[in-house]
Amino acid sequence: MIKYIIAFFATMIILFFTVFNKIYFNDTIILGASVPKSGIMKEWGKSVEVGSNAYFKYVNEKNILSNDRKIKLITLDDKYEPDLTFENTKKLLERKDLFALYGFVGTPTVKNILPLLEDNELPFIAPFSGASFLRNTENKNFINFRSSYKEEIEDLVNYLHLKRNISKFAVFYQNDDYGEEGYVSLIKALEKKKLQLQGEGTYKRNTLSIKHAFTEIRNSEPEAVIMVGSYNANALFIKRAKKDEKLKDTIFCNISFSDANEMIKNLDFKTENLLFSEVVPSYNDSKIDVIKEYKYLMRRYYPEEPLGFISLESFLSAKIVVKALQNTKGFLTHAKFIEQLKILPKNTLKGIEIKYKNTQLLNKVYLFKYVNSKFTEIEYEKK
Repeated sequence: MIKYIIAFFATMIILFFTVFNKIYFNDTIILGASVPKSGIMKEWGKSVEVGSNAYFKYVNEKNILSNDRKIKLITLDDKYEPDLTFENTKKLLERKDLFALYGFVGTPTVKNILPLLEDNELPFIAPFSGASFLRNTENKNFINFRSSYKEEIEDLVNYLHLKRNISKFAVFYQNDDYGEEGYVSLIKALEKKKLQLQGEGTYKRNTLSIKHAFTEIRNSEPEAVIMVGSYNANALFIKRAKKDEKLKDTIFCNISFSDANEMIKNLDFKTENLLFSEVVPSYNDSKIDVIKEYKYLMRRYYPEEPLGFISLESFLSAKIVVKALQNTKGFLTHAKFIEQLKILPKNTLKGIEIKYKNTQLLNKVYLFKYVNSKFTEIEYEKK
């Protein structure tokens, strides 16, 4: 009898320490990110940092988290290179105080760290990628914030075909997992309209080597080009196209990862025949309460930094992280935090509806043109 009692208490002690060790006790909640802080994609990394920290600084200043907890974002530079992302992620995972991975930038970079993520129980929150492998997954620790590339490209094709009578499409894309995601999404979107791709051209990531791609696409004489690249490569392609007789009237369509704000700067604000798909509304739309808050806190903490779609998305991602932390009752664990993210009320972001579906919280795409020095949303009835 005594040996059964001893066995029972031994089991209870093991269970206690197993659960105990999964509780996060730190006074500061540490989030870790690998982002491009240098190189030709450095503006992306800066936007992620300032957008997120505009809200995290406010949370810390106002003691919004319970038990006087603070929140801190640690970012490591990967130059948008997958091998560096892998090394950075290993460094972050070695930290005993790390609570979650958050705000990683890029599809090829994230795909390269999947083995690390699958062997770890830490939450992986709001990566800046619309890739299908982050959505078609059984990993319960992945929580995407943004809509997918598939949704963005389908909306662009629907609008161009139904409202602008465009039927000749080409694609300019980065020759990696990001570009491949966009390419496949475009093929599928065109198949739904019984259309075929007219031309395609690729370039190497983190370069501006677009000459061959330009020639291939030019020869196909498309009416519209879907661009699945970085802002600098896309902008260079468009600049050359505007001087070319065959392409000067072509419509160029940039998905959200292209960073619309950097695009227009690279194009010297000459944006005729350009479309932009985004996963958040206009950052200047003060009719939306949460965007008013974003603008106020950006002016307060980062008055020298410009507003933009990427920093707005980062700000909103930061808000949902904080709200899930607030809603977590009792001891803080990864599992309880993840569950709260999945059940956040749809009006958590005042004026922007969220709903956890297909591992993501946002499920809408916005199309914009840039006229009269501002982004203007294109209103059309979606079918």
